[in-house]
Amino acid sequence: MFILVLLVLLVLHSNGVTSLNSEGYALLSFKQSINEDPQGSLTNWNSSDENPCSWNGITCKDLRVVSVSIPKQKLFGFLPASLGSLTDLRHVNLRNNRFFGSLPSQLFQAQGLQSLVLYGNSLSGPLPNEFGKLKYLQSLDLSQNFFNGSVPMSIVQCKRLRSLDLSQNNFTGSLPDGFGSGLGSLEKLDLSFNKFSGLIPSDMGNLSSLQGTVDLSHNHFTGSIPASLGNLPEKVYIDLTYNNLSGPIPQNGALMNRGPTAFIGNPALCGPPLKNPCSSETPGANAPSSIPFLPNNNYPPQDSNNHGGKRGKGKELSKSAVIAIIVSDVIGICLVGLLCSYCYSRVCACGKDKDESGYVIDKRGKGRKKCLCFRKDGSEMSENMEQYDLVPLDTQVAFDLDELLKASAFVLGKSGIGIVYKVVLEDGLTLAVRRLGEGGSQRFKEFQTEVEAIGKLKHPNIVTLRAYYWSVDEKLLIYHYIPNGSLLTALHGKPGMVSFTPLSWTMRLKIIKGIAKGLVYLHEFSPKKYVHGDLKPSNILLGHDMEPQIADFGLGRLANIAGGSPIQSNRVTAEKPQEKQLKSAASSEVATISSMNMGSYYQAPEALKMVKPSQKWDVYSFGVMLLEMITGKSPVVHVDTSEMDLVQWIQACIEEQKPLSDVLDPYLAPDIDKEEEIITVLKITMACVHSSPERRPTMRHVSDVLSRLVISSDRET
Repeated sequence: MFILVLLVLLVLHSNGVTSLNSEGYALLSFKQSINEDPQGSLTNWNSSDENPCSWNGITCKDLRVVSVSIPKQKLFGFLPASLGSLTDLRHVNLRNNRFFGSLPSQLFQAQGLQSLVLYGNSLSGPLPNEFGKLKYLQSLDLSQNFFNGSVPMSIVQCKRLRSLDLSQNNFTGSLPDGFGSGLGSLEKLDLSFNKFSGLIPSDMGNLSSLQGTVDLSHNHFTGSIPASLGNLPEKVYIDLTYNNLSGPIPQNGALMNRGPTAFIGNPALCGPPLKNPCSSETPGANAPSSIPFLPNNNYPPQDSNNHGGKRGKGKELSKSAVIAIIVSDVIGICLVGLLCSYCYSRVCACGKDKDESGYVIDKRGKGRKKCLCFRKDGSEMSENMEQYDLVPLDTQVAFDLDELLKASAFVLGKSGIGIVYKVVLEDGLTLAVRRLGEGGSQRFKEFQTEVEAIGKLKHPNIVTLRAYYWSVDEKLLIYHYIPNGSLLTALHGKPGMVSFTPLSWTMRLKIIKGIAKGLVYLHEFSPKKYVHGDLKPSNILLGHDMEPQIADFGLGRLANIAGGSPIQSNRVTAEKPQEKQLKSAASSEVATISSMNMGSYYQAPEALKMVKPSQKWDVYSFGVMLLEMITGKSPVVHVDTSEMDLVQWIQACIEEQKPLSDVLDPYLAPDIDKEEEIITVLKITMACVHSSPERRPTMRHVSDVLSRLVISSDRET
């Protein structure tokens, strides 16, 4: 069972080292399973020690190992069975590394395990059925991996389990029988972004200790919503979005008074709070439900003057009752008017001196303070208006609309989909705010559904949408600000740039891998397996450590709904190179923006047919970007007096058997020693830009191949 441990023991014994105890040998076999340790986190794991208690990440009690905690160290390897020999092990935390392979069943021989945290790795395969052995397990987090298969039945034997997070995997099948009744200690439950199917267990209403959000979203659950879910604590938010649920929404307990955002993405659901009424044929549509404003169905008393015991229909109201109704209506209208006036004054508190970029000068305070005013004077709220405030999509959002509107702001760019501002709040927090124009479309519900789905996308390689704002004539999207500009600028510079530091191959490969991971997340784990559809270097932003983040996902759709400038076709083009300057009264900072009118050259050939975008479109666009990063050329190549797109040019070079040096970006000349690695990436690239969509690989396959490259690049970065 522990062959690897014995091998390590024999090797050490042959070198005359026998002082290390058995737990140390088990951990050394764990070290042997690590192919790469770029942070050097295991460098002090030495066989010359008597025990492993002083090693990095190891905690002991009475000289027995009770915890192995090595998070966020980029460890690349597999999990060995030897960890199960640590009989006193209580805690394992290996989150945010790069472990691959399956979860060894031998690990569950450490039956005293209380927490197992493995999220953010590349582990795969089904879960072992030995989970039932972990009687003391309290926290299990396997999220953001590639586990598949069904959840083992034995998990319901983990009676002390308090936190269960299996989100963002590929789990399938129904939840185990007794899931609700067996896990009564659960306080946190997240099963989102999987492929779970079947009915939601009716006994989930027994999970009386749950807190926060119970997230069952983005799965394939079917059938009706069990009324027993209403038995959950009333403060619990139940997220059932994007499943295949049907029938009326029960109106009891924790399910009552919930907004429609908890149920969207289930077309067959009906009844309040959705605007889809249940028909008489809908099963359960006529079932009795509680009426909150008439407790216990105690209806008003019947009219004693009405014969036959029936309530009178023709009795007229008295004059005093009519006057009372009219007076109450007038008062109500006045209150609504005052509320609208107050909201208007808060949102448009800025003065009327506005420049062409949307700035106004706020003259209410001392001096002249720059602020943004995002509304026109004299506008009115739509009767369909349902949101008139900043809506956070991120629990970390701590600013409000007033802070946003009064912040210093600088234009980053302007396109057919609106202006993008860099906004710096008073506390120094920097955001990117995109105005979607001043269209008058009132499709608020549709906009809300789309934007909140985008807000759920959380991945290191996708720009995070933090909040949004909707009013009649202003729609704003608030993102994290990404400081190092776009990949387009990093590859080619921008007009007027005095100095230009080209990207090394090491950095380019890191960016390539990051983009691939982001696309895998969009294609595999996002709602309905999203397609970006407009991938190009200007949409790839670079963070502090040059980690790539995919931007502008779903932007065209939101712009169309918001009534801004619509996208005419799937071949979206950027603006011509330009520079725009804006001098602030509070700052002399100049913001410049440069983009290329090359958007259509990143689109797949089949886009000309105007068919619905597919994931293979994104694969093609990714391939063109790879060619650009390898060759250093723009997507249009000038050859003598003619021009051809970059894909045609590289195909011609391959047919003419030109050497790599003729194709390679001149800035990569110092990296010619990485020729084999570059050629491997070029082969992947050519598969991505194949003219036939069916012949292109999936992004999952591309990412897997890239991850198997020698990660010398990662060490250097």
